[in-house]
Amino acid sequence: MAHRARYPHRVPSVSDIVVVGAGAAGLMTAISAGRALQRAAGLRHSTGRVVVLDAARTIGAKILVSGGGRCNVTHHDVDERQYAGGSRHTIRRVIQQFDVRRTVEFFGELGVKLKREETGKLFPVTDNARTVLGALLGEAHRVGVEIVHPWKVAGVARRDGDFVLHRADADERWHARRLVLATGGMALPKSGSDGSGYALARTLGHSMTPRVFPALVPLVVGAKSRWITGLAGISARVGVEVRSGTGKRIVRFEDDALCTHFGLSGPAIMNASRWLTEARHADRSAGLWIAWVPGLNFEQADEELLALGARTPGAWLRRRLPERLARAVCESAGVDPSSPGHRLTREARRVLAHALVEMPVDIAHDRGFVHAEATAGGVALSEVDPGSMQSRVCERLWLVGELLDVDGQIGGFNFQWAWSSGFVAGRALAEDLPG
Repeated sequence: MAHRARYPHRVPSVSDIVVVGAGAAGLMTAISAGRALQRAAGLRHSTGRVVVLDAARTIGAKILVSGGGRCNVTHHDVDERQYAGGSRHTIRRVIQQFDVRRTVEFFGELGVKLKREETGKLFPVTDNARTVLGALLGEAHRVGVEIVHPWKVAGVARRDGDFVLHRADADERWHARRLVLATGGMALPKSGSDGSGYALARTLGHSMTPRVFPALVPLVVGAKSRWITGLAGISARVGVEVRSGTGKRIVRFEDDALCTHFGLSGPAIMNASRWLTEARHADRSAGLWIAWVPGLNFEQADEELLALGARTPGAWLRRRLPERLARAVCESAGVDPSSPGHRLTREARRVLAHALVEMPVDIAHDRGFVHAEATAGGVALSEVDPGSMQSRVCERLWLVGELLDVDGQIGGFNFQWAWSSGFVAGRALAEDLPG
């Protein structure tokens, strides 16, 4: 469904609900509120009561690019353990109100059938993100939501209990009895997530986490691990750990890693990235470690290498890793992959065993918000009521989605947070309005 920008002939003096941001969370908030208002009005059309303002000329950019253009709508198994940031208890309370089952049912009602892949990710059967965006826009229209764009909010003020929104590129104002901030974080800024919502939240009395930084972001290797860049395009299932400078494990993920021309990407790396950044803020010596053969510990790897006999380390590893990667790991440990195992000295064997199950990787930095899929940090989650997503510090204000201090793992978890928080907010908004 094509959606054209709408330039209002006049700015209404007051709208009942204004949602700033037409991403996943903003659209879900508007649809949830619109549906509830229609039910309360006996299915009469409620046009004009819910308005969504968005700065982009083409809305839904992040939905369209997610999942390689297929849109990873959610995951089959979601709970608070896949999230970081604010209180997991709060996250659980929000997700339980609109869980995966209800998400699947919701999209089914819109004609979007989802399929589960081996990874547990749920995609539309069309493998086309436009199916998802089109369904959301169609439902928003059906329940009377007005989407106005491009209309960038540059500032906000309170006046007689209402909110006055100032347009960035024109002398226009939009008044709202109730306001929802669904502006997103800072990941993929070309999609419109430029962090501008943080200033709006601060203006209205909210506080931010001490740091806002990229999550789910590829990592650039330093000089000591530059050999990885020569393996661009090769992937393998690995174990990835973030460790403190003293060697204490902070977090571990086992999933695919992808070698690239700059370093490392793939689910295991991207999930670990926010934890590495956070750990290094307090401890610059914190680091990333990779188990190239995650099914073995050091003793088991050493024992298998000791039993090679005439077989070579390279041939043994090729059963577990792509050939080029197997050879490169051996060479990085100073071992000839084509030399018979019985010729390995005890020291060389143990060095290789360590490299296979716990190799420190020199990470120079991450690739920043431009390449990140999520934002870590944001508006303090404690300042929002999880039963309604309403602000605890500003009357008639709601906050949803990535603007808040919640970031999920790769695999549809951040979309689930958007659907859940948006549904809860929309329902509460409709209940808060006078009949």
